[in-house]
Amino acid sequence: MLLTGKKAEAAAGGPVCRGIRVDALPPDGYGSASARCRRAGSVLQQEAPELPASDDLPTGQLTLRTLAMPADANAAGDIFGGWVMAQMDLACGIRAAERARGRVVTAAVREMSFASPMKIGDTLCIYTDVVRVGRTSMTLKVEAWAQRYLQNLMEKVTDADFVMVALDAEGRPTPVPPDL
Repeated sequence: MLLTGKKAEAAAGGPVCRGIRVDALPPDGYGSASARCRRAGSVLQQEAPELPASDDLPTGQLTLRTLAMPADANAAGDIFGGWVMAQMDLACGIRAAERARGRVVTAAVREMSFASPMKIGDTLCIYTDVVRVGRTSMTLKVEAWAQRYLQNLMEKVTDADFVMVALDAEGRPTPVPPDL
């Protein structure tokens, strides 16, 4: 497992590049540790985003990450909730199609409320967890988190339960196959 950020620095005793302490890279007289790292063919590993207290961490599998852009925002710079919901639906489609090993559609979204806003420049991180599999449907717990622009901070934006239905080639509900 490759450590990054402070864990890697603590394990190595200083900044790391490709798992090697930066000060262990040969000095070349041409700039900073980051520059030496880039010339060595990598990027200096940055500190991982700071997550909230351990009782409120993202649950599920990171399924989608995307950048919030000006076209997705209102005049105040807040990202439209519908855009966030659309990204959550895309992530559910990815995860449910993998689980169903085929086509799926969204049947329902249960209760969504926004805990904090997304801003232009934030990275939206969508986590999904398949919590129930029925005969033709599955329920996914979905969480949307904002990695704040130019900060090592993650904040929960919203969560919801999405119900997805597996479809056959003719568009009719079909049984979800057993998990591999």
